[in-house]
Amino acid sequence: MFFPDAMLGMLGGGQLGRMFTLAAHSMGYRVAVLDPDSRSPAGAIADVHLKAAYQDREALQHLADTCVAVTTEFENVPADSLRRLAAHCTVRPTGDSVAVAQDRIREKRFLTENGFEVAPYIAIERAEDCDRIEAALLPGILKRARFGYDGKGQARVASVEEVRAAYVALGSEACVLEKRVSLACEVSVVAARGADGATRSFPVAENQHRDGILDVSIVPARVSAELAHRAEAAAQAVAVKLDYRGVLAVEFFVTTDGALLVNEIAPRPHNSGHYTIDACTTSQFEQQVRTLCGLPLGDTRLLSPVVMVNLLGDVWQGGQPAWDAVFGCPDAKLHLYGKHEARRGRKMGHYTVLGADADDALAKALAIRARLSPDFNLESA
Repeated sequence: MFFPDAMLGMLGGGQLGRMFTLAAHSMGYRVAVLDPDSRSPAGAIADVHLKAAYQDREALQHLADTCVAVTTEFENVPADSLRRLAAHCTVRPTGDSVAVAQDRIREKRFLTENGFEVAPYIAIERAEDCDRIEAALLPGILKRARFGYDGKGQARVASVEEVRAAYVALGSEACVLEKRVSLACEVSVVAARGADGATRSFPVAENQHRDGILDVSIVPARVSAELAHRAEAAAQAVAVKLDYRGVLAVEFFVTTDGALLVNEIAPRPHNSGHYTIDACTTSQFEQQVRTLCGLPLGDTRLLSPVVMVNLLGDVWQGGQPAWDAVFGCPDAKLHLYGKHEARRGRKMGHYTVLGADADDALAKALAIRARLSPDFNLESA
């Protein structure tokens, strides 16, 4: 186990790294962040900010020499960098675990080979693979196998001809074609697996998206107790099958006929888990520190129903948001990420609202959003 005042390493300087750093500092640890952006949100508050590429040998060696353990905040960090660090210090999760989630084709194969249900799909690794598409897979969504997030690198397709055109538009790179399923809702589970193999999950979040980006998370999810139990068990089973150590999120489709399909794995804390900061005994970021340092997992109890709303750069387009809308609600908590440029679609922060039940929290959260930027039409964003 590693105890307070030890230096922890973080590959990635975005908002997830920032919230990890805040949690680590509150627990008495120091943090070194490796991120090439001189204005990165995590680098701004870390004890050490190494402004270098993730493959930079000198920077990686500095982390290896000064940190007792290293983790990451995003899945696209080079797996080889994690493997290189693992030769010198503790790394959680491992490069091999992260590599599975970096590639949708590899991820789908891992899931199906281990008995997890997914939407029907086919790998499109070259143009000729379009000849193998069965009619039952359409309409579908073509997704780039690597480096896609928040709806980027995806295209809706209804015919083989549209798949061919979308494949070229996506750079003729390896893709996955997924059949579009009849959705009742989308849910996610943030789970953790400790150094000792113990697993624990946070309550299921019900997620609503806008333009492929998470918009609102509602907790507890408005699904049956039986389905929530299945989702939590599946997320923990994914961690075990991956031989994963750390915090990860599993996103699911819930179909109209009650099927629970794994959409994707995120080998890190997750946007839909931000509610844990204000509404759970342990936040997902404290849990990340615990798993990294070999400490026992924290209690994941939900202390209050809660809704989280993402704040995208769109909200700033009409000027400074009306923050009194958030601060005027005693049940609301504002979290801004320290980013310097508010671009459309960019995650700038979030707020959470506690309530007597999920519907009460949702009503208050949406009322706040309607007031935040009166000159900007959120519904058309």
